[in-house]
Amino acid sequence: MEQIDFEEWKKLKMKVGKIVKVERIPKTEKLYKLQVDIGEKNIQIITSLVPYYSEDELMDQKIIVLTNLKPKKFAGEISEGMLLCAEKEDRSECVLLTVQKDIEVGTQIT
Repeated sequence: MEQIDFEEWKKLKMKVGKIVKVERIPKTEKLYKLQVDIGEKNIQIITSLVPYYSEDELMDQKIIVLTNLKPKKFAGEISEGMLLCAEKEDRSECVLLTVQKDIEVGTQIT
């Protein structure tokens, strides 16, 4: 496993976000388009969680979000961040990382 130093780790900006809107992306099998409140603004995240979560299960979840990832296009939609999950190697299970106790949206992950 490649290691990074602390200076590289400090470049990652993660916050508590709240999913405020969930939509299936037409003509795809696995993709959702999420609007996620990260405190100062909402960002759009494209994620392949359709096999693991229903729209209702995702709505209003407080999640951990990588907020300074360069935007990237998926299925014609821009993704402006990445939510964090734990996923088995065989992809049979995928679980969103959430907060253990309620905390304000936009709180920095350290």
